[in-house]
Amino acid sequence: MKNTVPLKNNNEFLKIYKKGRFYAARNIVLYVMKNRLNLNRLGITVSKKFGKSVKRNRIKRLIRENYRHYEDLIKVGYDIVFVARRNEYMPDYFDVKKEIKYLLRKFDLFIG
Repeated sequence: MKNTVPLKNNNEFLKIYKKGRFYAARNIVLYVMKNRLNLNRLGITVSKKFGKSVKRNRIKRLIRENYRHYEDLIKVGYDIVFVARRNEYMPDYFDVKKEIKYLLRKFDLFIG
């Protein structure tokens, strides 16, 4: 990903949860907070309640790939955290894509 680096430290996640804005969709919650950097920082979290590691890693891959798809259209200078919500079914690629687009529009993160 070109303009994006991963969030890794727990205190960075906690700061975004505490001070950032959030909006929830059916399968994903998006937390957003401005940073003073010339790049975006991306974090993806999935609780162990979501399922075994295979399911958790699959949803993380789906979110990461869909974010990469929209990356060139997203404004720069934000900390973005996606949190997968537990659901009775595993969302497919297009469900995740639709929700990410919806959430990014809610925060007006698209260029133009």
